[in-house]
Amino acid sequence: MTISALGINHKTASVDLREQVAFSAEQLDTALQAVRNLQGVEEAVIVSTCNRTELYCRGEVSGDLLLGWLTGFHSLSPDALENHHYLFQGEQAITHLMSVASGLDSLVLGEPQILGQVKQAYQAAKRQASVGGILERLFQQTFRVAKTVRNETAVGQNAVSVAYAAVSMARHIFANLQNSKVLLIGAGDTSELVAQHLKQQGVREIIVANRTLQRAREMADRVGATAHSLSELSELLPQADIVVSSTASTLPIVGKGSIEKALKKRRHRPMLLIDLAVPRDIEEQVNELDDAYLYTVDDLQSIISENIRNREQAAREAQVIIQQQTQEFNDWLKSLNSVELVREYRTHTRTLADEHLKKALAQLEQGKDPAEVLQRFSHRLVQQLTHKPTNLLKSAGENNDQYTLAVLQQLWSEPSSDPSEGK
Repeated sequence: MTISALGINHKTASVDLREQVAFSAEQLDTALQAVRNLQGVEEAVIVSTCNRTELYCRGEVSGDLLLGWLTGFHSLSPDALENHHYLFQGEQAITHLMSVASGLDSLVLGEPQILGQVKQAYQAAKRQASVGGILERLFQQTFRVAKTVRNETAVGQNAVSVAYAAVSMARHIFANLQNSKVLLIGAGDTSELVAQHLKQQGVREIIVANRTLQRAREMADRVGATAHSLSELSELLPQADIVVSSTASTLPIVGKGSIEKALKKRRHRPMLLIDLAVPRDIEEQVNELDDAYLYTVDDLQSIISENIRNREQAAREAQVIIQQQTQEFNDWLKSLNSVELVREYRTHTRTLADEHLKKALAQLEQGKDPAEVLQRFSHRLVQQLTHKPTNLLKSAGENNDQYTLAVLQQLWSEPSSDPSEGK
């Protein structure tokens, strides 16, 4: 009943290699069926994101078999992943899954997106009937652990990306971002990420200005903004309460003079300017203006560094929660063996009782004395039920096996109750 986790991630493999091992949505169903057909695999879930590809399996299966299947499925050489993969089994595999879902193994510590991706992987496996009782319980408990970590620690709090830090700063300066108009200069990935964070904070009015108008329109369509070209900047700046600039320009795009003019048109209502570009997009002299507040990527980096330290402390707290939950799941897993033993023992005793009862009923039908029949029934049943325990007791006594003697003594040391009582 071993649980295994085999995979590669951003820590062990380059993005080129991760891309080669990733599963597309179209491949996933076929891949799940193929993993389930491997010898020894009883259940399977495949987690595949831009930063990781992982196989979670339940069954007696070797890591070499899983690794060989993964490379073979993607038509890679047998040794392509030799120095880039990891294999966890048993308790380590359980802990790893819970850490992944809680954001502790992510490129950005504490990021919440991975939990949704793990849930999607689990749902895909459910649709393919490749999740049974064990992985069902493991993944459900993992989702509860991730929620507990999110609620009881600060691992997902505080900005640890430049884009999010910029929005966090704006949120602290402006009490209500919903009423703020934001101008994004540049239409690259960073600007789009800023726009997404702004939307999550309730910002309703975003303007995107870019050198290429078509690219500005494409981004604006994705984030629900309006698009303009950089040539319109002088008209756009006075409208903006918040300006976030992130372009690839080698020279400043926004000068002190243009902000000075914008402030006059705004009747000196304050402006927050955040320059995420390197080299800088906004002239440093803008800071000399009374109602302009300029922050650069270096200013944000100090905030991010402090927040990362806070998250690392929270991650240590989260690991305590995960270890406790791993132990709880392990205890449940071990109990399954005793459940099976109890089931087998009860089946065995019921079979014996039925056999002797059948003989006793036959004797009663033959007219034999009921008291004598019942006495014989009781004697023979007791004899068979106590035969093996008696031999075990004798053997343990002869070998001075105190552990076995103590365990067997528990069978009668406590008064037993009739299971039918109270029904």
